Amino acid sequence: MDLKHRSRGITDGRDRAPARSMFKAIGFTDADLRKPLIGVANTWIETMPCNFHLRRLSAKVKEGIRAAGGTPMEFNTIAISDGETMGTEGMRASLVSRELIADSIELVCRGQMFDAVVCVVGCDKTIPAAAMALARMDLPGLILYGGTIAAGSYRGKDVTIQDVFEAVGANAAGKISDQELHDLENVACPGAGACGGQYTANTMSTVMEMIGLSPMGFNSVPAMDAKKDQIAFDCGKVALNLLQEGIRPREILTRDAFENAIASVAATGGSTNAVLHLLAIAREADVDLQIDDFQKVSERTPLLADLKPSGRFVAADMHHAGGVRLLARRLLHGNHIHPGAKTVTGRSLGAESESAIESPGQEVIAPLQRPLKQTGGLVVLKGNLAPEGCVAKISGHERLEHRGPARVFESEEDAMTAVTNKKIQSRDVVVIRNEGPKGGPGMREMLSVTGAIVGEGLGSSVALLTDGRFSGATHGLMAGHVSPEAALGGPIAAVRDGDIIRFDVKRRLLEVEISDEVIRQRMKEWNAPQPRYPTGVFAKYAALVSSASQGAITRPPK
Repeated sequence: MDLKHRSRGITDGRDRAPARSMFKAIGFTDADLRKPLIGVANTWIETMPCNFHLRRLSAKVKEGIRAAGGTPMEFNTIAISDGETMGTEGMRASLVSRELIADSIELVCRGQMFDAVVCVVGCDKTIPAAAMALARMDLPGLILYGGTIAAGSYRGKDVTIQDVFEAVGANAAGKISDQELHDLENVACPGAGACGGQYTANTMSTVMEMIGLSPMGFNSVPAMDAKKDQIAFDCGKVALNLLQEGIRPREILTRDAFENAIASVAATGGSTNAVLHLLAIAREADVDLQIDDFQKVSERTPLLADLKPSGRFVAADMHHAGGVRLLARRLLHGNHIHPGAKTVTGRSLGAESESAIESPGQEVIAPLQRPLKQTGGLVVLKGNLAPEGCVAKISGHERLEHRGPARVFESEEDAMTAVTNKKIQSRDVVVIRNEGPKGGPGMREMLSVTGAIVGEGLGSSVALLTDGRFSGATHGLMAGHVSPEAALGGPIAAVRDGDIIRFDVKRRLLEVEISDEVIRQRMKEWNAPQPRYPTGVFAKYAALVSSASQGAITRPPK
């Protein structure tokens, strides 16, 4: 294969002399321009720990590309911190940013005619965005995750950002003092790296290794581990090998690869956001994947990793226990994954898992003979409230049934006020609507509310459903991505205060106990809410976004 299969169009021949002149203005030489041009998509931003260290890693990636015989050209994208914007208007930008990051990677790679690309990612939307861009372009490329943050320590216990969110509710309930909340806030995030549990970033990091777009063992090395620099350097060799072997993303992103990815989410008790993101990546790769497929794979996959938010350990502990390789080997021995799926190293997933090394005495990844739970944590519920489905995460500790009166809120802020003012009672079902992809817009995560509910001591007696999303740190009986959303006239728009809502996880059912005729009558009286943003990027997003059941991707209207 011609290693400059694309970049010759911008660097070679008499007519490209003006382009070469401009490249030389910023230090590139004739020798540089004779080599394949490798884009380095850096999602660095100086607003959050998740991506803060990516300048250093990108510099190492570029060194590796040069050593392997390519010419790196770095460019930046935007990123939004989910953790910092949680519970604010700013959180509406998070899911929107996924589309914009994918668009920007695609635009620069197409515009600059790169031969391959290495995407350096951190906070959770940057990871699926990079995969979406690779799937769209089918350009040789790989994804390097910046790594997880170390656990904080508070009173001799490992803590993460999840503990801070839940402490807000505990403080509101008078269970901890203002000083205790402040002390926890000061130590929960001890440095650079993405949130430490198996929340969305670490879930999607695991997914990238299992789906084959990241070299196995690269992502799970923690952010500030000294080995991370060498791994970033090694990405150069992987990128050039992809070019030499002609391996493209769509060869990797097969149906089997997606099932492997879903299995990894189920086996690690991962974030429900993985459903949204994998559906989106599948749409970009033209792979037929439906929301019901997550239920099928989860039902045949055991929960093996004892990770936060429901378990004992953080992502760094899983790395030290044996990492994704060990998880893959466990799943392979149980015939829960497809071993022949290809990865960016050119080797199969099965071959990559063979070199797993299990740390003696580790307790993070359970043996196949003694899984934490016989089936995975992802559950898809349907019923008259969610005809297109919704997603819950069941770690094995939650109730499997709940029946209670609806407490309806038209925004996350209204629900948060009710929780912190002790207006929510045992048995209530908190309903938060008009927070979906279109209605939000942007499908905000609800960790502030769910964390406050747990912190108030109501986690075992209150349920919640929303057409918005949950953070990977959310736990309890919570159903998100309710589809169709309220803004599209979904049945969630018909619910009223006091209606009895029933969760039945065993039957995969979510329903409101009113007749179809009553729902139809109420919807005749329903008027679509006015857009919160009539102009700008949110307005454009709301006009183009699809249902959460389709991954909430943006597509031109047909």
